[in-house]
Amino acid sequence: MAKYFITGIGTGIGKTLISAIVTEKLQADYWKPIQSGDLDTSDSLTIGSLITNTKTVIHTESYRLTQPLSPHLSARLDGIEINLNHINTPETANNLIIEGAGGLMVPLNETELIIDLIKKLNVEVILVSQNYLGSINHTLLSLNLLKQYDIPVKGIIFNGDENAETERYILQYSQVKKLGYVPHLSEINQEQVAMAGEYISI
Repeated sequence: MAKYFITGIGTGIGKTLISAIVTEKLQADYWKPIQSGDLDTSDSLTIGSLITNTKTVIHTESYRLTQPLSPHLSARLDGIEINLNHINTPETANNLIIEGAGGLMVPLNETELIIDLIKKLNVEVILVSQNYLGSINHTLLSLNLLKQYDIPVKGIIFNGDENAETERYILQYSQVKKLGYVPHLSEINQEQVAMAGEYISI
């Protein structure tokens, strides 16, 4: 079974939406290792509200942090320290979608970042990019870092406003596969998430 870690070129570019779409399309399990913020509106709860298949299992987070801050700081304020040895991939016979927090260089503790967690979990990455001024730089930096860490990349999903030239340049320069482009959805609900799976090829 496939395991994909969904990360983004920054914060707020649609990782949770893309995670919901891919989870529904593959009828995969879902796991958010580190949740930082309002636990009553967590990403796991959001995913659960957006999928309709009966196969998906949403696995419990390894760390549930209460402050809407970088995980290292939220953990400190909660009186704990994130330990990567305590984050282990849940056992499942199903495909598994793993959602990160922010981008690759988001700190988890004083010495380790999200990319260190990805390396430990030993899974392929799906990178979510969004077209805005500077997104070529942010996308190529993210892909270069993944390459430095010798982390395999399944491909890129572009989310939001379309920019054909930006996408063309990123793809020809990086030689990474485009898995799809998801336009702005009229609403974010179960029907739209299920329909949006048609935009993605995995």
